[in-house]
Amino acid sequence: MRITNVRVTKACLVTTTLAAALGATVAMSAPASAAAPTASTAVQTAPLSQSAAAKRTAAQAIQWYSSRKGSTAYEGYCEKAARLAWARTTHHPTAIDHWRSSDGARHTTGTPPKGAFVFWNISSAGHVGIADGKGGFWATSVKGRIGHASSVHYYGHYLGWKPGNAN
Repeated sequence: MRITNVRVTKACLVTTTLAAALGATVAMSAPASAAAPTASTAVQTAPLSQSAAAKRTAAQAIQWYSSRKGSTAYEGYCEKAARLAWARTTHHPTAIDHWRSSDGARHTTGTPPKGAFVFWNISSAGHVGIADGKGGFWATSVKGRIGHASSVHYYGHYLGWKPGNAN
């Protein structure tokens, strides 16, 4: 199957992911005002097992946050940010629901490993971020935006951590 004349929009990710699932080749074309497409504008998608379903690593989850450093787009949506960082399929309504869930063992002592979910009881919804493996973390709401703090005690009422994963 070959899909052509795909317009590059926010929906394009969905289009290329669907194409990958179907094992299709996707050819992206530029707007009419742009230079004519070349062979390099065609994108060959990898099989589903290598692309859309690929599991993220702890380093990739941290990279998700660091590439958005300073953004306020996820303020009030810390659980969503943590889920997107790991590309998780499991959804929890709030950070505190994630903490209380059977989704991973809870740990209340020790330095959280790189990529672990770290939790605080700072509101009725709680708060979650991703550990850097050195005692710090990446999260939303670090000085009002996505950022890094050097200690999990940056916020009060630290609950602990759960292993990070792409479940």
